[in-house]
Amino acid sequence: MLDITVETENGEKHVRPSEEDLTGLVRRIGAEGDRFLVLQRIPDLPSVFAQVWHASGGPFQLEHRAGAPERHFETRLDAPERVAAVLAAWARGESDRDAGPTWRNMGFPAAPPVPELPGEIREELELRVRSLLVCGYDGRARLTRVAQEEVFSPDEHPVSREQAEALVDRLWLERVEEMAGWEGTTDPERVTAAFAELDSAGIVAREHFTCCRSCGTAEIGAEDGADRARGFVFFHAQCTEGAANGGPLHLLYGGFDQSAETTAAVGEEVAAALRRQGLSVRWDGDPGQAILVTGLDWRRRLTG
Repeated sequence: MLDITVETENGEKHVRPSEEDLTGLVRRIGAEGDRFLVLQRIPDLPSVFAQVWHASGGPFQLEHRAGAPERHFETRLDAPERVAAVLAAWARGESDRDAGPTWRNMGFPAAPPVPELPGEIREELELRVRSLLVCGYDGRARLTRVAQEEVFSPDEHPVSREQAEALVDRLWLERVEEMAGWEGTTDPERVTAAFAELDSAGIVAREHFTCCRSCGTAEIGAEDGADRARGFVFFHAQCTEGAANGGPLHLLYGGFDQSAETTAAVGEEVAAALRRQGLSVRWDGDPGQAILVTGLDWRRRLTG
């Protein structure tokens, strides 16, 4: 698998595709509404990406940016297999990828300096962004919107997109550097593995799902596979923040037939799946009580 995400014009997102899958995506693009791919590393790095654009009958326009607008290069290739090979080499970080096709600098100017934020405003934004980085589910684009629009109202303290983006990028890179020292499987990855197992077994399992309990309960029935599933389990954004702050992770679950018997059976399956991943679970079998995952070291690796 390649440590990248690939986003398509028609809204698909492919996480850690194989080289074969990447080749298939490159071969596919060209029709109206499905003409480009954007590749970002995992974890995403500011101003580091590759992209390819193709219209049927024409060449593939391939670009990559190496950290700044003035380091944005492009080339044109005819064969989709060749394009996919170059993109795969970029994804693997191979240093000799520039020795293949001839790359042309696109001549974009350097980004202008971003005005500093006032100290108290910067500190408040940093506090919120750092807390979301520890939660680990938001990408840089979402964090930028939070910093620009959700911490202060524009009338109270206007924050430009450039200021928000610069602050988020700085804190993001700090977290990426911190992640480099993590070894082995983390507790959030164990939760993800348990949820994947449950989802495959007919229990709709969703992480960091909606903002609160009421929204999650209202929306879980519309998730993919819910019409064929026996039940569900999820935790919402407030649950994530609680776990990231050192508390237990509260899991909400139930049966789609709304019976106590099914809900209790779903709870048993959820608790068993978590324990198989080596996680500590506190739940007495009461279908009216949340399942608590305790003793967590919440280190969720960022993706993008």
